[in-house]
Amino acid sequence: MSANLALVSDQKPADQKQPALDAEVVVLKFGSSVLKSPADAPAVASEIYGHVRRGRKVVAVVSALAGQTDKLLSEARELGLDHDNELLPAYVVLGEEQAAALVAIACDRVGLDATGLSVQQLGIVAEGPAHHACPVSLGNDSLKAALAQHEVVVVPGFGAVRSCGRVALLGRGGSDLTAVVLAAELGLQKVRLVKDVDGLYDRDPAHAAGNPQRYRRASWETARQLGGALVQHDAIDLAEQSQVEIEVAALGRAEGTVVGNRNAPPGPVSQNDPLKVVVAGCGVVGGGLLARLLPDPNFEVVGVLVRNPSKKRDVDCPAELFSNDVEALLAKKPDLVVEALSEGEAGYELIRRALEQGCDVVSANKQAVALDPAGLELLASSNGVRVAWSASVGGGSPMIETLRAARAAGAVAGFEAVLNGTVNFMLQRLGEGAAFADALADARAAGFAEEDPSSDLEGRDAAAKVKLLAYEAFGRAPQDVPCDVLSAQTPVGHAPVRQIGACFVKDGQLDASVRLNDALDDALFQSLNGERNALKVYGADGRVWSCKGRGAGRWATTESVLSDVADIVRARRAAAELV
Repeated sequence: MSANLALVSDQKPADQKQPALDAEVVVLKFGSSVLKSPADAPAVASEIYGHVRRGRKVVAVVSALAGQTDKLLSEARELGLDHDNELLPAYVVLGEEQAAALVAIACDRVGLDATGLSVQQLGIVAEGPAHHACPVSLGNDSLKAALAQHEVVVVPGFGAVRSCGRVALLGRGGSDLTAVVLAAELGLQKVRLVKDVDGLYDRDPAHAAGNPQRYRRASWETARQLGGALVQHDAIDLAEQSQVEIEVAALGRAEGTVVGNRNAPPGPVSQNDPLKVVVAGCGVVGGGLLARLLPDPNFEVVGVLVRNPSKKRDVDCPAELFSNDVEALLAKKPDLVVEALSEGEAGYELIRRALEQGCDVVSANKQAVALDPAGLELLASSNGVRVAWSASVGGGSPMIETLRAARAAGAVAGFEAVLNGTVNFMLQRLGEGAAFADALADARAAGFAEEDPSSDLEGRDAAAKVKLLAYEAFGRAPQDVPCDVLSAQTPVGHAPVRQIGACFVKDGQLDASVRLNDALDDALFQSLNGERNALKVYGADGRVWSCKGRGAGRWATTESVLSDVADIVRARRAAAELV
């Protein structure tokens, strides 16, 4: 069959115009070994989020949930349909389409701009038997059009469309082949297959005695000989023909095996103990973090800092982990402290204590970090640890990363942003005619507003974020940030009103403010509904960088924190390999 596989990009008419893509694109494939049930969708969304916040667009190819394909086949056979029935593939790929829709929903929950395509919409054209067809082209530009409009496009694997219009299957493990087809069509040099193992081994690491060794690089032939069911052979054949390298890796792991033209001897793989974590705070964000960290075998939560350890919580966490004793928790010698307190001074002191003790720190507390970001970075460096605070600005919108990318490209002239999801949510409700008290109650019910919303309404929350963004943009922060206050007396009409935080360099000085603006002519800010946030960075050379996402809520902010955590885990592993 491999001799019949065609390089899909050769099938496009040379004069056919295609939508232009303005960002790096990656193709990730998630199989049923990592997407066993709906409960695994958030972890898949985390993997996707990590790529998006690095400025990439993602095509996520998804297999059916574990056991779903066999279930659908069994249901069809109960009707007397045999394996070769021409109508069977359309029923079987419903498993992939269901999983793709689920992953798209999980991505949306954390604030990613995601969309999905069906097998028919994606339009991979295939020839041959209905149950094991061979892809020959991508029949339309739906994928590129979707990528031009969205950060993430989730598509079902395994399925294709024959010239007669009926759905065909690409053989068992065909989602691997789908991913390779799309990478080749998009002109990419590699595709990443996310599996339940972190690469290709010289023997099955799940069953072999001794110490199986992992290939850092494996040739096409080595992958065919040792890959077994790990990578579909048709996918390897097409990847070799198209010269698309295949990365085989596990969720949350940067390292893995690269399958391509070259081979390298396998080597031992170091085993990593779970990271010991203290979570500070168990509110909206802290509770979300515990829900994700507690069941993850890569982490051991050794304590949770709260004001009242006996208070009933909305997260399933062992009662003995709760404590109001900072020294007792730090005495457990955590590797990482995740700080999600609501108080600035308390959070700042905890961050300093943790860094001084040699703990890595991730913070979602903008009031704490904004007190002295330069000092915290210096303290971390002097103690050989790391501090990260992406979640403290923008919730699930990667504002810190966007500003760093802009600054790396040249001098920044200034920025403006919608920075407070609670206020943006309330302004929309007020614009729809709601009373101030009702808009605030709705924001609380949605999980955006704290019991004491004064920091949001008075602009202090946005001002702290302006200071942090200014530090990232200019290496210094403004001393004063004048703020407009949102209150029951604020006039809000039918025209969109946005709370805009901004900072520009004027005559060598930083001019910063947080204003309620009802005369917006910016399409990005006007388009923000609910808790959405957005940032625009203006380069001194005239270039503009932007990002958007959910700016409030448990899951969007939790995702940003977890992405910082993942970066620290990768940095720790890389440092350990150098020792």
